[in-house]
Amino acid sequence: MPKNLEQTVLTQFAEIAKRNEPLAPYTQLKIGGPAEWLVQPRSMEELVALIKGCTAERISMHILGNGGTVLAPDEGVRGVVCRLNEPGFTTIFVEGRRVRAGAGAPLSALISEAAAHGLSGLESLVGVHGTVGGAIRCNAGDRSGEIGQYVRLVEVVDAEGRQLKREREDLRFAYRWSNIDDPVITAAELELELDHPEVIVKRLRKTWIQRKASQPFSFQACCRVFKNPRGLSASSLIVQAGLAGRTVGAAEISDRDANFIVANPGATARDILGLIDLMRSQVRERCGIELELEITMVSQ
Repeated sequence: MPKNLEQTVLTQFAEIAKRNEPLAPYTQLKIGGPAEWLVQPRSMEELVALIKGCTAERISMHILGNGGTVLAPDEGVRGVVCRLNEPGFTTIFVEGRRVRAGAGAPLSALISEAAAHGLSGLESLVGVHGTVGGAIRCNAGDRSGEIGQYVRLVEVVDAEGRQLKREREDLRFAYRWSNIDDPVITAAELELELDHPEVIVKRLRKTWIQRKASQPFSFQACCRVFKNPRGLSASSLIVQAGLAGRTVGAAEISDRDANFIVANPGATARDILGLIDLMRSQVRERCGIELELEITMVSQ
């Protein structure tokens, strides 16, 4: 470990840092080695100081939400892994049709709070694992609606530690993509549609039932792997390639939705990567289509 990393963390962030903290409990797949340092800032001031310190010392820093689409390597992650799970980054506030949410707030909490205030638009996202910040950065959603269409303002911190606001006219969203490339999203404001809470809840229940009927069981550690190619289904392509149910080690392609990998007990990141390589190569060979990853692989 570089001395400057240990000195930087221990000197400034000893109260909020954990050394060699296993990442598996923080990810949906429940696998992955330790973070050299896991730091959980309690305030904007601590976050800004962390970013400035890492930039000045050339220390790599990774942002980890709830790990819904993250694959952490078996060997662990060098540098700092930052989680924005403290109350300073998870508060949700509603005023009229506007909702302000901390980036670390669970997406499910945002959906519930909006529904309770008679605000509609996010129903298609029910059952999607993620934080508000992660959902906005990747523009979570499907054909029935995406979160990006409701975002009016995004607050970020750049690599120099400057707090900036990205207004609606500066933001661009497309399928599973946004132009937000700042290292950290800290909060966002959304403008939703008014509707009756009971009507919204009915739509939420319907979407929840449909999603749970087609995805891996809730007790399984799993993750969605690929983006859908334009006009096509990644799941259908994987099935056409004859891969439904295939395994590498203890990693398995789900028989409920072939675009999900299930990490059975004993699975490693190496197993997941082996299965991803198999899926991409077979779909390329048999269907002539290159699948694009949706899962994010954290570098060492």
